[in-house]
Amino acid sequence: MSKLPDFEALAIFAKVVEMRSFAGAASELALSKATVSKAVSRLEERLGARLFNRTSRQLALTDAGQKLAERATRLLMDGEAAENEALAQSATPRGLVRLAVPMTFGVKVIGPLLPEFLRTYPEVSIDLHLSDATVDLIGDGFDAGVRIARLPDSSLVARRLCGVRRYTVAAPSYLKAYGRPTHPMHLAQHKCFGYAYLSTPGVWHYVNAAGEQATVRPSGQLRVNNGEATMPALLAGLGIADLPDFIVDEAIASRQLEVILKDWKQPEGAVHLVMPPGGPRPARVEALADYLAAKLGRTRRASRS
Repeated sequence: MSKLPDFEALAIFAKVVEMRSFAGAASELALSKATVSKAVSRLEERLGARLFNRTSRQLALTDAGQKLAERATRLLMDGEAAENEALAQSATPRGLVRLAVPMTFGVKVIGPLLPEFLRTYPEVSIDLHLSDATVDLIGDGFDAGVRIARLPDSSLVARRLCGVRRYTVAAPSYLKAYGRPTHPMHLAQHKCFGYAYLSTPGVWHYVNAAGEQATVRPSGQLRVNNGEATMPALLAGLGIADLPDFIVDEAIASRQLEVILKDWKQPEGAVHLVMPPGGPRPARVEALADYLAAKLGRTRRASRS
């Protein structure tokens, strides 16, 4: 007897069990019925036991066949999974990528990057879902999602794309009317705008160069579930907000908004691409992940210099 198991015969046997027919297995495997029959006979001879009781109308497993069927089926499934993983790794990127991205980051940052990607990979299409709510990637059938936060422990696979700074800002007109806070605890006496999807909603955390920490629960007239929605009220001088750089950079550069509490910083977050566990992932998903990592790494560094 050969030292190696007859994997082909075992796989064919498992397919016959699955289809409950030699002819059905032959059709499924694109083999002749004679080839399927010979493989099963070869396996029976090797094992010294009959695996099927065959009549003109019925095909039934023997006791020996019953005992072998479960392991042979598992062997077939493992072989198919291994082959599919290898194909996914080497395949040309093609097909649909479902990507979930926070609203403003998607419009301001991800959207402008997509034309070059789509030109580079003409066989890939993207279904871009924009929402600040945290979507269930697995339950909702997404291939990947962008998360802007310090990530909690999760079974998801995360890939860091770039850093994100947060700034506490106000319009010059607000500061002229209500004064400039110089310590985070002063925010409790000011009108502040809230954001519903912070990792700690309603709580702003600060630290200074000396390592001192401050936590404040500011309040005000406006709470939003999209950070950019605070901009009209901010520019109108109605309050203070704590927002990421990609929302306020332009307004700060044009002096429509001023950064306050410059001696205090919020913990820096990061943009991550998160994906369901398991792998390897399809080539189209890996191609998009690599592209976003390369582009965001360069463009975000350039914007800070």
